[in-house]
Amino acid sequence: MRVIVPAGQGSVQVVLFPLTYKSYVSQAKMRVLKPQIDVINEKYPKKEDAMKKQQSVMALYKKVGVSPLGGCLPMLIQFPFLIAMFRFFPASFELRQKSFLWAEDLSTYDSIIDLPFEIPFYGDHVSLFTILMAVALFFTSKMSSGQMADTNAQLPGMKFMMLYMMPVMLLFFFNKYSAGLSYYYFLSNVITLGQTLLIRRTVDDEAILKKLNENAKKPQTKSKFQTKLEEMAKQKQAPRRKK
Repeated sequence: MRVIVPAGQGSVQVVLFPLTYKSYVSQAKMRVLKPQIDVINEKYPKKEDAMKKQQSVMALYKKVGVSPLGGCLPMLIQFPFLIAMFRFFPASFELRQKSFLWAEDLSTYDSIIDLPFEIPFYGDHVSLFTILMAVALFFTSKMSSGQMADTNAQLPGMKFMMLYMMPVMLLFFFNKYSAGLSYYYFLSNVITLGQTLLIRRTVDDEAILKKLNENAKKPQTKSKFQTKLEEMAKQKQAPRRKK
């Protein structure tokens, strides 16, 4: 029986590497701005000052030339590929009865342990590819959250969800799905992890901060978005002044 290695994700990750690098640099910029963002948070600790806080943070981003959404682009571009693979692997005739490593049939789940009972929402077997996928996702998310933890301290619930709950949920969800699909997502996370480690060795936080400080010295013009935020803040403060 011919062995098929479903490694198409590698080519997708290689093509998207420039965007992945840009995303990491964007996260690094947010990280080195943490001390200045802390000052803003201390200046506006009250909930009613949330608009002023947001306005000040956005003004800081614009002043130093940082886009807060710069790290999201690679994920958005990869999303259609991940959805396509979710549909492809279970329905692929080419993968049926094709083995890979311990998986006897890539079109269905792999089982390294058959349980004498069924676990609700999990099944009566243990899929090793699914476990590897969940572990790889955990380490990828941990590295990503480590890069952005300082700038997202106000969202501890979201961090817990992405770091712990998501791998566990996918462990249960993918246990009954195609082994090829779990392997694909596992490989995707491993490649992302490797790329991040490689990029981390080439990105200098001190050089980034120096560049941002240079940008801050340049003359700035207000964007439409920043102007809109300022208008919203003024409108929100107007009724209070009348009182």
